[in-house]
Amino acid sequence: MNRVVIYLMWLLIPFILVANSDRPPIKYDFLKKSQTKIFIDKMVSRYHFKRNYMRRIMSDAKLDRDTLDRYRGRYRSGVTVGTWERFKDHVLDRDTLKKAKKFKRKYRNILKRASREYQVSPEYIVGFIAVESKLGENTGDYRLLDSLSTLAFHKNRMQKFFYNELVNFFLMCREQRYDPRKVKGSFAGAMGCVQQMPSVYRRYGMDYDRDGKRDPWSIEDCVGVIARFMHSKGWKNRDQVAIPALYNGKRFTKLKTGYKRVYTLTTLKRYGVTPKYRYRESKASLIKLRNSNYDELWLGAKNFKVLMKYNPSSNYGMAIHKIAKSIK
Repeated sequence: MNRVVIYLMWLLIPFILVANSDRPPIKYDFLKKSQTKIFIDKMVSRYHFKRNYMRRIMSDAKLDRDTLDRYRGRYRSGVTVGTWERFKDHVLDRDTLKKAKKFKRKYRNILKRASREYQVSPEYIVGFIAVESKLGENTGDYRLLDSLSTLAFHKNRMQKFFYNELVNFFLMCREQRYDPRKVKGSFAGAMGCVQQMPSVYRRYGMDYDRDGKRDPWSIEDCVGVIARFMHSKGWKNRDQVAIPALYNGKRFTKLKTGYKRVYTLTTLKRYGVTPKYRYRESKASLIKLRNSNYDELWLGAKNFKVLMKYNPSSNYGMAIHKIAKSIK
């Protein structure tokens, strides 16, 4: 998948780490905006939509002020949504881990099939779905027409991206016979149990349950999407993912950390970092998880970087890894 799109998929996960909107969308006349008029002309001329249809749908779009505020702030490279403490509280809580075990049992047949066909670990597929949508429970209650129209036609740091997603949203709705006024998802347009943007859905969506439609809200279809993604990015089933590391003290500041910080084991040993268990690769990403009273250090292997290709956040990858390990 396109790396920018994958990164944005992570930004579109409000359900676990961010509270729902305090200010509901308000009535707004998008048809008065020159950008909207140009957009409608494009959809009519290039994609052969009926002008009356486009005007009718866009006249129903509302302004989502909270969503717009999120994208008008300054983006800081390397900063992701939420600290490790918040991940632990909301993604690795006892209830989620318990549900993940039940989820694995309930969907064992489709998980086994995906594991066999794509040579991936069922537990990591479950981990992805747990982090993305609380195992399909939190797929979003924002109307995509409102959020995407707001971000496509009001200045923000990702306006071009969301304009393109609005185009894909209308194409998706026509292809799948969805009413654009009824489709719901995240605050910025991601849908379903693995949070696919309209463009990602149109390109990568699967009919893995063979019911005749690609459904982003279908657990079975989402299992297929994640399994195919992991396989395409080089997942190796028998290889390690991450190993806990030992060091002296409670806080580690001797080396820079993060999934991009790759060191040889010799270098790590020189700085007092050693694997808790046998680590089979010659190099490792040095991952630090900051807890209230101490830092956890982990050595990330090549498989860990596969998780990063869905979303470049060490917290995200470690959450998936820990969920997977807990349900082995």
